[in-house]
Amino acid sequence: MGALSSAVTARGGFTEEQKQYLRGFFAAVAQQHAFVGRLSNGLLTNDAASGEFNIADEPKFFSTPISDLCAEEAWKYERNPLDAWDELLAHANEDKAPDAEHRYRFKFHGLFYVAPAQDSFMLRLRAPGGVLTTARVRGLAKIAEEWGNDRLDITTRANVQIREFAPHNIVNVLNAVRALGMTSLGAGADNIRNITASPISGYDAQELIDVQPYATAMQNYIANSRDMFGLPRKFNIAFDNGGSISTLADTNDIGFVAVRVAEGRPVPAGVYFRVLLCGITGHGQFASDCGLLLRPDQLIAVAAAMVRVFAEHGDRTNRKKARLKYLLDLWGVEKFLDETEKRLAFPVLRLGAHECEPRADVDRSAHLGVHPQLQPGTSYIGVCVPVGWLPVAQARAIAEIADRFGSGEVRLTVWQNVIVPNIPNELVEQACAALHAAGLEYTTGRIMSNTVACTGSRGCRFSATDTKGHALEIAQSLDAAFALLQPVNLHVTGCNHSCAQHYIGDIGLMGVKVGGKDGYQVNLGGGADNDQAIARELFPTMPYDDVKASLHNFFAYFTRHQQSGESFLEFCGRHTVDELRAFCGVAIEVAA
Repeated sequence: MGALSSAVTARGGFTEEQKQYLRGFFAAVAQQHAFVGRLSNGLLTNDAASGEFNIADEPKFFSTPISDLCAEEAWKYERNPLDAWDELLAHANEDKAPDAEHRYRFKFHGLFYVAPAQDSFMLRLRAPGGVLTTARVRGLAKIAEEWGNDRLDITTRANVQIREFAPHNIVNVLNAVRALGMTSLGAGADNIRNITASPISGYDAQELIDVQPYATAMQNYIANSRDMFGLPRKFNIAFDNGGSISTLADTNDIGFVAVRVAEGRPVPAGVYFRVLLCGITGHGQFASDCGLLLRPDQLIAVAAAMVRVFAEHGDRTNRKKARLKYLLDLWGVEKFLDETEKRLAFPVLRLGAHECEPRADVDRSAHLGVHPQLQPGTSYIGVCVPVGWLPVAQARAIAEIADRFGSGEVRLTVWQNVIVPNIPNELVEQACAALHAAGLEYTTGRIMSNTVACTGSRGCRFSATDTKGHALEIAQSLDAAFALLQPVNLHVTGCNHSCAQHYIGDIGLMGVKVGGKDGYQVNLGGGADNDQAIARELFPTMPYDDVKASLHNFFAYFTRHQQSGESFLEFCGRHTVDELRAFCGVAIEVAA
């Protein structure tokens, strides 16, 4: 390690030893240059003997003086975390756990050391648009079987994780993934996460344009552009085809949503994209339309320019204020767009959303079950993978079914499910029978089919609760007790990072500790896309066992009093929070 990073602590800032080193360096420089220092009370001084840094001469990382960098940014300044192969080899050879600095650096390679939840690693991959070939599915299943926990975990970014492998296998796993033609670079830490796209793009009869090529192009650009790594914080990008299945574009830092412009408008008629910015639903905020209208050929260049503006001007001193949202809170949208346009060799259109045709309604059940494709005579099957846990035997069964009846391709969804496309209609019945024989369900209308859960305390040190175990129990018990007429989404997340996006679930649970035991904050009435809404908090804390009982009480009332054709979201929307609490069978004062 160099002199700079060796003394940086895991919690951020510089140690006294490091400060003394830098003071000496800058004091020597100050003898030759005008001195401007900042005293502890914030006032500026011209006295080089004050012991302060010379602000005028201090090196900067992007636009931030290095003495102001948080620990993670100081580590990046010292050495790019992408250059960690020798250290990965050393950790594997010594079978040792990483320290705080290497735990961070290894995330740039998609490697997460998940202690204390588990004394093991997790690898998060990249699957742009959620597309996998059956060869890759089989290859990942083999990796999970040989070194992991015999399971593939499907994530809320239509991605795959391999979990529970020992430190001495980190290089074996990385090499095996690369042999499949896949990568995990940038899948963690301060990088652009897996690029999402409408999961049946190219097959959707309702879509305006196939967006899968743009997801692939975005990933290829990132992979070949070193400066697209090492952002101030993580960054999410989504491409929505305007079709029947959502990719939750309004929960991303940048969401590109296809729209149609009719004849007689200020621009030629055709398909364009609107740009949504700053979705971060864990903070109760959806991405909002920024006023741009882009041609399809402009998408990747505009995305790259926006990411670079964020990289250059995002906060690198306070990680709690380092997401894109906070830069726009500081600057405003217009300044951000102006800075973006400075990096583009072409003009971009500004056009109000009212000039475009409204987005078609999203079918909340279209990611499950059998549905006709755009291609005549073919269908796709959406397969339920409860809480995203896919045992290797079932992964291989899906690959076999996709080869035998489909086109050798599977697609993952942000709902943690799998889609098998391109099945001739005359073979659909056989494919469904094969799925059933493998223990896989594909029917809609059940809570289990619409349940999303983060990793939880079994594999994440931040989680307060066993989210996946609890989500399974809740969904199974509700499905056994109630026959639902419409999909109801259950989102269970273990902490306020909200990886399972609890604020957009019909039912949103966030893990908390109640008297040292597992419990949840209970929220109802969230949605996205056409049903965009932040769920309302009913109870800030509730023991887990009480959560199950309260939800059973609620659904007993809901199924008796639901109006004809009324969705769960609409039912919640026409009642007050106090009324919703009462339907749970819990006295209102308990929630105060």
